[in-house]
Amino acid sequence: MALLRTIESKIEGLFEGVFGRAFRTHVQPIELARKLVKEMDEHKSVSVSRVYVPNEYSVYLSAQDRKQFSGYEPSLVSELQEYLAEHARRERYSLLTPPRVLVLTDDDLVVGEFGIGTRLVADEVSAEAPPPPDLPLEQPEHTMVYRTPAQEPDPAPEPEQEPAQATVTFDKKTRVVTAPKAVLGRSRECDVRLPDANSSRRHAEIRYEDDTWWIVDLGSTNGTVLNGKRAKKEELRDGDVITLGSTDIVFGIRS
Repeated sequence: MALLRTIESKIEGLFEGVFGRAFRTHVQPIELARKLVKEMDEHKSVSVSRVYVPNEYSVYLSAQDRKQFSGYEPSLVSELQEYLAEHARRERYSLLTPPRVLVLTDDDLVVGEFGIGTRLVADEVSAEAPPPPDLPLEQPEHTMVYRTPAQEPDPAPEPEQEPAQATVTFDKKTRVVTAPKAVLGRSRECDVRLPDANSSRRHAEIRYEDDTWWIVDLGSTNGTVLNGKRAKKEELRDGDVITLGSTDIVFGIRS
């Protein structure tokens, strides 16, 4: 199975990047590969000691679908033939010759439709190992038509939400706090610096979690006070007063 997955990845990889979007409404290369092995499995011929499978596969595409493959058709055919050969080896099927894939245009097909015809042909068969006399060689081609499943439209991107915002007011100045958090303290590295010798270098943190604003003490020396009561972690509401050291800070929520 590992080798089959590797070949599948190579088939998919032929059309990655800028070409991926172009194929969303057209025949997908990997879908061709999987339907080819389905046709192989469904057209077995059993002899006395072996199970033979078709060795010629005609892939019919609409003109528009085939045009999409124009620059990559030889590579795609090679990968599809390798995929069929590996599937036959894994299932212990017998082949008269290595699998051959032919890509043809059928004007009766529409975009997203494709047909697969299979035959068991004896050309290039070694004289040392002729096929069993009861093997139905050169039988009329049987063609199955498939339609690529309709692609669901890409979901519309969700509108970007602006980050939640709050304000802190002290010393007659208001500063905006943007989610998810802001550290308050006297250190220059804090998001909101307090010119207060009684506050710790990293005193407390205003944090936005679960659609709620919180005040969280960061192990300060003098503790954090919310509306006159000591707080380790408390929910904040518009108008709450936070005291850090000797500084009173009025918390506000922007709508």
